[in-house]
Amino acid sequence: MTRPVVHVWRLLKWGRVLARHGALRGIERDPNTPPPVRRLARIARFGARIPEVPTYGEAFQELGPAAIKFGQALATRPDLVGAEAARNLTSLQDNLPPAPFEEVRKAIELGLEKPLEEIFSHIDEEPVGAASIAQVHRAITTEGHLVAVKVLRPNIEEDFARALETYEWAAAQVEGMGGEAARLRPRAVIAHFRQWTARELDLRREAASASELRENLVAESGFYVPAIDWTRTSRRVMTLEWIDGIKHTDREALVEAGHDLKRLAAILVRAFLRQSVIDGFFHADLHQGNLFALPDGRLAAIDFGIMGRIERQARIWLAEILYGLLTGNYRRVAEIHFEAQYVPRHHNVDEFATALRAVGEPIRGLPVKDISIGQMLDGLFTTSRRRW
Repeated sequence: MTRPVVHVWRLLKWGRVLARHGALRGIERDPNTPPPVRRLARIARFGARIPEVPTYGEAFQELGPAAIKFGQALATRPDLVGAEAARNLTSLQDNLPPAPFEEVRKAIELGLEKPLEEIFSHIDEEPVGAASIAQVHRAITTEGHLVAVKVLRPNIEEDFARALETYEWAAAQVEGMGGEAARLRPRAVIAHFRQWTARELDLRREAASASELRENLVAESGFYVPAIDWTRTSRRVMTLEWIDGIKHTDREALVEAGHDLKRLAAILVRAFLRQSVIDGFFHADLHQGNLFALPDGRLAAIDFGIMGRIERQARIWLAEILYGLLTGNYRRVAEIHFEAQYVPRHHNVDEFATALRAVGEPIRGLPVKDISIGQMLDGLFTTSRRRW
């Protein structure tokens, strides 16, 4: 078991990096920050040159693969890190220098228990993408099929294990201090993060997620999920059908190729609503870099490491909350928060309903294109964390 002094030393080193990017300023200024945490932050930033504008994404990038993934998780929790930090973390990129191909070759051969030449007739040594956990190579199978081969980075499990051990220790210390920090349940956040990354570190789980999503979306003819090559997939290696299309990050190329952008958007919205509302199993990382427009006009998705599930009752509650905010039924929205235990029962329902009016009234009657769901959810998070 790692000693507490080691955890504190790691936190100070990480804090120093965060300080150089101005990412500790919010922690120090927040009145809800426990005094011991504030003192640790001050020690970490002592003597550092602090930029005027914090660059949270760059800070987490510098901290390495585990921090990059954790930063991406925190980007979805403005209630935990604040709206400004969450917005900055959404731009977090995990493009890293690739591992040498010889190490990739060894990983593939070890994972699939065969010489590389018996698995693929050709594989590009330069990856098409190198992220925090894995990198992807273009290859041709011995049967002549064009595929994408995703391979875990060498020693990535050890890197995550060390970081997670310290994250868990720190979360337990902070939660034990009580107050607002305890209400945010940092240990539960880290437990969820551990579960999430454990799935990403086993590529068989990602392959299974892709396979399940592919089956669920058979009825959505405009949305395509690539097929998994199970004979060339293991814990450290995943092989799937190559997607030959235009990435949604390149708008000019999409227009030049004659794609109907409104149609692509409609396909995406329809497919996501089916995933989240009907099936309760959805691709939780559908940003532009994971979406491709195919030559025949269909929309294809990749990267199934981050998936989400919503139980039926929760889906009903979420639908009622959104509908209630849009129609002005704030009393019902407040009641749902209490039924779902998003707000402790000892608080006042009517006071909470009045506070929700401040979230809903600014968007009532607006055209859909002018409604920011992100701002609406941020308002909900802010309202639900107050003491009523």
